[in-house]
Amino acid sequence: MKRTLWIPLVMVWLLSTLTQAQIDRIVIAAGTPEDQALQEISKEADAQKKLPLYQDFIQKFASNPAAVAFGNWQVSQYYQTAGDLPKALEFGDKALAGSPHNLDILVSQAGIAQQMKDDAKIIDYAEKGGLAYESIAKEPKPEGMSDQDFAARVASDKDAAKSGHDFLEGVAFNAIADEKDAKARMSDIERFSAAFPNSQYQEQVSQYAMYTLGPGQLNDPARLVAFGEKSLAANPNSIPALLMLANTYVEETKPASWAKAVTYSQKVVTLAKADAPDADKSRKLSAGVAHSTLGYAYMKQDKTAAAIPELKSASALLKGQDDTAYSAVLYRLGYAYAKLSRTTEARDVLNEAVKIQGPLQQPSRELLEKVNSARAKGK
Repeated sequence: MKRTLWIPLVMVWLLSTLTQAQIDRIVIAAGTPEDQALQEISKEADAQKKLPLYQDFIQKFASNPAAVAFGNWQVSQYYQTAGDLPKALEFGDKALAGSPHNLDILVSQAGIAQQMKDDAKIIDYAEKGGLAYESIAKEPKPEGMSDQDFAARVASDKDAAKSGHDFLEGVAFNAIADEKDAKARMSDIERFSAAFPNSQYQEQVSQYAMYTLGPGQLNDPARLVAFGEKSLAANPNSIPALLMLANTYVEETKPASWAKAVTYSQKVVTLAKADAPDADKSRKLSAGVAHSTLGYAYMKQDKTAAAIPELKSASALLKGQDDTAYSAVLYRLGYAYAKLSRTTEARDVLNEAVKIQGPLQQPSRELLEKVNSARAKGK
């Protein structure tokens, strides 16, 4: 999305309005020398000829931060239109130096960074814009203003800034999705979460966070649990968060963690409603993984008999849907049967497990050999 904003030539002084929610507004008053100079520049129809005029404007009014910010912003937009994106970004940053919380300039800069595919810059601008927007609701009420009038002003300010906020939120989310480095992605996620605490992408961002902190990425169980629990506090019915936490807790050595795995898995089963007529593949997979984790947790609690129905339910839901999850539940089910000396059932399950390529294929073969040996001895 490209934003090119040429603001009206009615202004002067930069309102860095701490009393107006930290969002900067460039204002140049009518009739001032700055306004008169801008009026003259506006008469030039040729964009290339406007460039030196704006450069002269910046020099002439160098002592006026608002004029300098405005002039640099216009130069930035000229270079963006001309296709010189590095120059556009450079002059846009100069504009931000004079008006650091200006949502319009931040949106413009994020748009340029997006064209350059510079995800780090996108996050920088989006974070600043998101924090500025959130500060609107935190501004102190002016003395003498009624609660009703103050609430109306805050609502009006937020409404005026919403389109810019939503743009920054969207491009920042796309930058997170595009980031390949796990450490950088997690840093982006943490900055995004602080700048956009009520994001429409909250669920997806939580999934990225838990994936990033999980096995094969940063592999940081402590941060994963902390982020997952924080996500659940904001959205108690988040199936991805519940599943990730259940899978993390069940691998720990503490009985209290296994109990949490049971609680979270049961909640996923309830939320997914895999037996409902409208249940799609995603809900069935979620329920299948939850049943598998629940059965595994029961096994760790030495409740093997209770584990088997859960693992059988998981097997039915996962078969033909996800080979990795299916092989895991077959291995667990075979182990549970073997532990209860139900060797025939264990062999049948494991004979299917050894056909599935993956990390549990060899452990399934080894377990099957033990089951066959025990069966041959009549155990």
